[in-house]
Amino acid sequence: MQLFNEFNLGSITLKNRIVMAPMTRSRAIDNIPNTLMATYYEQRSAAGLIITEGTTPSPNGLGYPRIPGIFNQEQIDGWKLVTQAVHNKGGKIFIQLMHTGRVSHPDNMPDGSKILAPSAVGISGEMYTDKSGPQAYPIPQEMTGTEIKETIDEYVTASKNAMEAGFDGVELHGANGYLIDQFINPCSNKRNDAYGGSIEKRNRFAIEIAQKVSETIGSDKTGIRLSPYGAFNDMEVFDGLEESYEHLTRELGKRQLAYIHIVDHSAMGAPEVPASVKAKIKEAFGRTIIASGGYTKETAEAAIEENNGDLVAFGRPFLSNPDLIYRMKNGIALTDPDFDTFYTPGEKGYIDYKTSQELENV
Repeated sequence: MQLFNEFNLGSITLKNRIVMAPMTRSRAIDNIPNTLMATYYEQRSAAGLIITEGTTPSPNGLGYPRIPGIFNQEQIDGWKLVTQAVHNKGGKIFIQLMHTGRVSHPDNMPDGSKILAPSAVGISGEMYTDKSGPQAYPIPQEMTGTEIKETIDEYVTASKNAMEAGFDGVELHGANGYLIDQFINPCSNKRNDAYGGSIEKRNRFAIEIAQKVSETIGSDKTGIRLSPYGAFNDMEVFDGLEESYEHLTRELGKRQLAYIHIVDHSAMGAPEVPASVKAKIKEAFGRTIIASGGYTKETAEAAIEENNGDLVAFGRPFLSNPDLIYRMKNGIALTDPDFDTFYTPGEKGYIDYKTSQELENV
């Protein structure tokens, strides 16, 4: 099967085409990566590529409780534990940089931070906080031109920090209704300046971050995640969506990014991303595509054979199957995840899932 073959991604060689998708796990106490997280990623280092959970480049991006950052030395040192553990097992690992923008609450953020977004447009529903339980989302502050430039610089600094921490590369989270996606989508971007209005202006924030990060650490070490037709965090399907993503991905291709990671959450109830849109993105970008969204071993192999993706990301199966690649290769049934422990602190539902060989010896 091609799924288990090596693949050259930029300057690194992946031992297979299976990617561990980025998944928030909320185990970073005080927003600092730790030995528990190092064990978690080490257990799953048989993946061709691991993409970490969303990691904020700034105190302003700390939307959820217990998510890690990479904006200070303690966090850099904590991530070194993770990268060393994965590299010791022959794995490759990219950090996902995720600024949550308006998807946030002050109770999850340090003093002096601000909830920033392209426009002062709130999000429906509630955000869980350790301090006060579920709380309504506040209206974000519309970013000034200066704050936009400062935020772009934070991504650049975070990328430098990621290299210091030993990562093989960086994935920019431009999907799922977080800050970069908030600029792309006119439902959350009501600006009428250089960063809002036309397709080109709404895409500018994403393109400038991609350009500056790739210039700083290398385009072969820079990827991006996008979610056309995504509905998470109050995102909406908008007029000109396909043209918008075609323009964006063409511009990203010009900057020779390592990959685009396309999110299709239709398996979880979101609108399906039409095959025609994925094809347009692939053609416009002209480089490596990571496909994700409810794949099995069989459908992942088919996606590669049909040239619909070069790599395939798996999410939840990796949570409860640290030996996922071994199980796939040997046709061993997968363990179902415990949904109640996805975001809870501690070892339970995190590093205590057994491999198939450990289960045999019980």
